[in-house]
Amino acid sequence: MNIAIVDPMFVVGEFALQIVMACVVLLRKGNRPHVAMAWMVVVLAVPIVGAIAYLLVGETRFGAFRIRRHAKIISEVDCPANHVHHDSRTRHFQLEPAQHQIATVAQLASHCVPLAGNKLWLSGDSQEVINRMCDDIDQAKLHVHLLSYIYLADKAGQQVAQALIRAASRGVSCRLLVDGVGSKDFLKSALRKKMQQGGVNVCEALRVNMLRLIISRLDMRNHRKMLVTDGIVGWTGSQNIAEAGFAPKAKYAPWVDCSVRIAGPLVKELQMIFIEDWYMESQEDLDDVLKIEPDFQSDGVIAQSFATGPNFQNDAVTQLIQSAVQIANEEIVLTTPYFVPDYATLSALAVAARRGVRVHLVVPARNDSMWVRLASRSLFRNLLECGVRIHEFQKGLLHAKTIVVDRSTAIVTSANLD
Repeated sequence: MNIAIVDPMFVVGEFALQIVMACVVLLRKGNRPHVAMAWMVVVLAVPIVGAIAYLLVGETRFGAFRIRRHAKIISEVDCPANHVHHDSRTRHFQLEPAQHQIATVAQLASHCVPLAGNKLWLSGDSQEVINRMCDDIDQAKLHVHLLSYIYLADKAGQQVAQALIRAASRGVSCRLLVDGVGSKDFLKSALRKKMQQGGVNVCEALRVNMLRLIISRLDMRNHRKMLVTDGIVGWTGSQNIAEAGFAPKAKYAPWVDCSVRIAGPLVKELQMIFIEDWYMESQEDLDDVLKIEPDFQSDGVIAQSFATGPNFQNDAVTQLIQSAVQIANEEIVLTTPYFVPDYATLSALAVAARRGVRVHLVVPARNDSMWVRLASRSLFRNLLECGVRIHEFQKGLLHAKTIVVDRSTAIVTSANLD
């Protein structure tokens, strides 16, 4: 018969760790009550494992140095002078009261104001988007700025690469910023070397290394997808630089995205977001390109940009969604591939349905993340009981992230609801 003897110092140390971690969780600024309670259970039930897990993913750690540098970049790039549009028509418009509420939330989150005179072109055809992006790159005379979370060295990636190399050969400044995790295979590929040899400046966002693992969370990524050419044409939406077949997860294909091409004053705001991200990684000052004024489109619409992420220290997406849901009178259509929202967003959707708004939630029938799929399904019953209509997209992985309110206001984003 064996008797296990536990060192009293281990017991004392474990208890001390529980107390310290409980205090860290409780005092963590910005923790939602239900999130804090869940972490409390983890760190008290399994102290050592729980403490490690919390330090790895429990806090939105972005690194003090990066936060300070980003604050400096914001003060230099995202300043009032750079938001000035010399064509006074960009601010001569009248928003509906409901639209004004959404615009105010977005403006408070990322300092960008609504602007008139934007011509938008929307597409859910992946190859069509790649073709038109390449056409815009081929028309560029000054610069091409491309940012993508995922860049694959597939046919789409090759097509865009060739367009960038052609542009660089004409003397156009071509800058490509890709995420260190989402595009890890591309960053090691022969295609990257070929692009750099062809004059394309390729930069890695949020480089992965052991030091960054210690000081910040590796799952905090640059998830944006955007293109700006000559400061006059812009693209954004959910599509990465990849074929719809998406080779790494082909069994879920095709990926179905939503992208928007923009011509008009809003392009300057997209340019500003790219410059901030580029400066963050390369320390190259591109402030001069903000002197370019995109043309006002007389047949255009009012549009507004907003940037999100841990370096902005805001919950712009959830705040915007909740505002959109609250102002809806007739209908809300929300599409997202990963539906695991916070409690406030869930409640807003349920309340909207109960007050008679037609709430449609569109998600993929098959999801590439088992955990997200299970988490999403656990939320469906309550939403259905409240009157929310849930539609499962059958023809591939619906990757679009959009909201349409009363068929008069739309939000197109690259951000997920998870």
